Amino acid sequence: MMTDVLSDVVEDEAVATVKQNGVVDGRLVEQLIGKAREQGVSLTGEGGLLGQLTKLVLESALEGELTDHLGYDKHERADEVTNARNGSRTKTVLTDIGPVPIEVPRDRDGSFTPQIVRKHQRRLTGVDEMVLSLSARGLTHGDISAHLAEVYGAEVSKTTISTITDRVIEGMQEWQNRPLDPVYPVVFIDCIHVKIRDGQVANRPIYVALAVTVDGNRDILGLWAGDGGEGAKYWAHVLTELKNRGVNDVCMVVCDGLKGLPESIGLVWPEAITQTCVVHLLRASFRYAARQDWDKIAKALKPVYTASTVSQAEERFLEFGETWGKKYPAIIRLWESSWAEFVPFLQFDAEIRRVVCTTNAIESVNARIRKAVRARGHFPNEQAALKCVYLAVMSLDPTGQGRARWTQRWKAALNAFEITFNGRLSVGRN
Repeated sequence: MMTDVLSDVVEDEAVATVKQNGVVDGRLVEQLIGKAREQGVSLTGEGGLLGQLTKLVLESALEGELTDHLGYDKHERADEVTNARNGSRTKTVLTDIGPVPIEVPRDRDGSFTPQIVRKHQRRLTGVDEMVLSLSARGLTHGDISAHLAEVYGAEVSKTTISTITDRVIEGMQEWQNRPLDPVYPVVFIDCIHVKIRDGQVANRPIYVALAVTVDGNRDILGLWAGDGGEGAKYWAHVLTELKNRGVNDVCMVVCDGLKGLPESIGLVWPEAITQTCVVHLLRASFRYAARQDWDKIAKALKPVYTASTVSQAEERFLEFGETWGKKYPAIIRLWESSWAEFVPFLQFDAEIRRVVCTTNAIESVNARIRKAVRARGHFPNEQAALKCVYLAVMSLDPTGQGRARWTQRWKAALNAFEITFNGRLSVGRN
């Protein structure tokens, strides 16, 4: 029935199927839909109009490829040509609209290698992209298999899905080892923890480095899986790798205040300024205080990190110490030990202060990663964890709108950086 719909309309309107700009004529589409409705044929689903159109397009493209390969059209074989058409074989391919059975033409000597649907290919590219997209959003292989079966009526095993996602590993390795810019205005570093089953399930850190380029773009520099808890020693390894990949200078590194991290940063980039995230410092302060005092402490510390100058911040902190020092001496010691890495942003203009006082820039990336990781529970090995995180990172901004907002947000700050750091950013523009 569906074949009749296609053949009737295509034969009657063959000359109108394509406009000069290559777009299918709307009249043909209207006729196809109209005849399908008359004969009770659905648009989607098994035997639907879209499936039959896909079948027709694929088979026509394959016939065209075989014609190019043989050098003559169907029924126009020249006597001197030895190779010839040799029937076809049935093959089912999984497409975005579900499984579609097609007839793949063959040649006599077996030299024909189709490109539109390659030999042994059972899925069109869009299906692979769909699987990768679903995986990046945190769906497990079982969830993806169930989704494809429910929505498209396609049976795709978890092994096949794993094979599809494993193809990103080579691209991930190339991405991880790509050359980097010679200078970045700001690099944000942080780590998240994932559960990996290595003998027994344990938390493992995934180190993330995000940079702002001299043009105001976001650039995630890499992902690294560490052992045990987050440590400054491993961060030294990460930063050294970044330098070996071409990063010779960084104006500021914004981090969470991990002990020993400023020293590791100074060894790799001696001129870099280490800035501790104010939000992390506040959260650390709350760990030493009773819950009922959190709001009061936050209000009392606000004049410290919003002060106009370093000297004013010191005065406000002394006032805070007089009020809360006796009750919470550990908070005072925490701020005193972190003071050298807390105050750098206070010497800059408001444009720079706003974007470097916290690690919010990288926290938004971490939130997407955690969403994908949380759905998995735990991973069988380190590579599986990195693959999941990599897919989540690669799907951060599918429309490009986030990139535009990011660049606009950093425009004023980068102008201030250019002045404040005496032209060090100009190296990255050469």
